[in-house]
Amino acid sequence: MADYYTGKKEYFPKIKKIKYAGAKSGNPLAFKYYDAEKKVGKKKMKDHLRFAVAYWHSFCADGADPFGAPTHPHPWIADARNPMEAAEHKMDAAFEFISKLGAEFYCFHDRDMSPEGETPAESIKNLETLAARAKKCQKAAGVKLLWGTSNLFTHPRFMNGAATNPEFSVVALAASQVKAAIDATIELGGQGFTFWGGREGYMSLLNTDLKREKDHLARFLSMARDYGRKQGWKGAFYIEPKPMEPAKHQYDYDTETVIGFLRHYGLDKDFRLNIEANHAELAGHDFFHELETAASEGLLGSVDANRGEPRNGWDTDQFPNNYYETALAMYAILKGGGFSTGGLNFDAKIRRNSVDGEDLFIAHIGGMDAFAAGLEIAQRIITDGVIPGFVKKRYVSFNAGDGAKFEKGELSFETLAGLGSAYGRAGLTSGKQEYLENVLNRYLLGL
Repeated sequence: MADYYTGKKEYFPKIKKIKYAGAKSGNPLAFKYYDAEKKVGKKKMKDHLRFAVAYWHSFCADGADPFGAPTHPHPWIADARNPMEAAEHKMDAAFEFISKLGAEFYCFHDRDMSPEGETPAESIKNLETLAARAKKCQKAAGVKLLWGTSNLFTHPRFMNGAATNPEFSVVALAASQVKAAIDATIELGGQGFTFWGGREGYMSLLNTDLKREKDHLARFLSMARDYGRKQGWKGAFYIEPKPMEPAKHQYDYDTETVIGFLRHYGLDKDFRLNIEANHAELAGHDFFHELETAASEGLLGSVDANRGEPRNGWDTDQFPNNYYETALAMYAILKGGGFSTGGLNFDAKIRRNSVDGEDLFIAHIGGMDAFAAGLEIAQRIITDGVIPGFVKKRYVSFNAGDGAKFEKGELSFETLAGLGSAYGRAGLTSGKQEYLENVLNRYLLGL
């Protein structure tokens, strides 16, 4: 079998299979830190990281922005006679790229893979046709589907939301689209299905029944879950938090909000969180915070690996290159037990002025290297035990005696209050923040 997948036409003919060359390599088309087969702890790098390529940004985004026309003229669209043929060519380009890059997974929205039809039935048929083709491409390329999702935000019908739309007909149309996307995900062996509530929120409370919309969203998610389970699918359902944009306020604002929502409606047994770095920033949180919050509650499922621009107040979806951030991210992921159905999906796009065919490869290589380096740093933190040991020691007063009784719920509030006067001067033990930050920097510089 060939070293990579190609269809009838090779869309990246100058690029061969990307190899690991080591940290000293000056080759921009080689990995510096990502060595797929290298053991880190008890697993290979590729099994820790589970890299996925995002179908939408990588093969659909054209470089257009609100101030300018497209700058990325995709050759897989230019030579197509109709939307379905364009979708087939795009699929060939995608699997060629993914297999040359050496990623094992990809993620897609239904409308990335398949064009909208004139009727719901035609849209479903288009997706079924292209999913059958994708199944053959997956086998030929040795690539798997990490998760699928449904685009419930682009079409004008969703301008007031999908599951939360005030018109029932739109809710029903959203259900037909999600059902088809779940079917395609199952057919392709997808390990998860993601919901991103881009327009599940409000622009103004003056025209919004807040409780009713959230109830409808929970009902919709419950029904989608039940449908998937009825098909015998055992994969994970994900919610992806984001505070706003395009809505003024989205109901999946941040990790804490989503966890509260899932538990309030009894959805936390089947749904996990898909955390995106740029969305964390828009919510006013660190990426590390959002990952740690989800992991601490046993609800971390998958990750959209990107970064934002801290001086811009919108979702820039840049490729990750901050090793400090990726080290902390992988530390949270490893502490949480690592990925099972999820992985690191590059929900990121090359910049408008990155117009060379190799730029998409270079961007992904840099992101994969950043997380590979972060993985090794995180494993070193855990293995050395300095930081975990400090945290464990900091809470030692809850391991025995009255502290242990408090944690177990064995003290009355009156007893707890009475103990407060018996301990005299307390609470002035140093948190050693600067020391721990210096320790972390030592690991970073030790690459």
